[in-house]
Amino acid sequence: MFNPAERHRGGRWHPGGVDEPREQVGRRSIGDSFAGFCAAVVRRLPFGLASVVAPSLVGFGLINGFTFGVDLALLTLLRTGLGWPVWAAISVSYVTAFGLSFVLNRWLNFRSHAPAGRQTGLYLVTITINYLAILLGVGGGLATLGVQYHLSRIIAGVCEAAFMYCALRWVVFADRAPARSSGLR
Repeated sequence: MFNPAERHRGGRWHPGGVDEPREQVGRRSIGDSFAGFCAAVVRRLPFGLASVVAPSLVGFGLINGFTFGVDLALLTLLRTGLGWPVWAAISVSYVTAFGLSFVLNRWLNFRSHAPAGRQTGLYLVTITINYLAILLGVGGGLATLGVQYHLSRIIAGVCEAAFMYCALRWVVFADRAPARSSGLR
């Protein structure tokens, strides 16, 4: 039977820290290796941060740091290289990077096996809100006010990271299994 608490096989996170990983028999999958790496990073965090930082936050940072780089590279190519308008370059680079982010977070970070249809729908709503409020509102607004477009995109990216992690963890890839009763009320 599926146990959502064991979804990250590289080590189990709980509010007190990360348990040591279980011994694996045979070859580990890429997802298992990624989860194990993220759990190992969390176990080594200083100042008691291991008790409050989930491995999925580390994984999100790694994946979305990479896809943000893809976003900025594509933005630069489209805006500076091809001379596209800022709004068009931001839009195309955004959709490309977030498509990649969804696939990598679903596969490696949140390790979801739930039906992709519902998650894709929730993700589309999430990125639409993010796109309108943060990317165009903050990023485009700052560029319109004269802030260099790379800097405006980075500032918007910080806001976007906080919003997207929360949305992915607690809405898009939330564990929908009913909670087991502990017998305590």
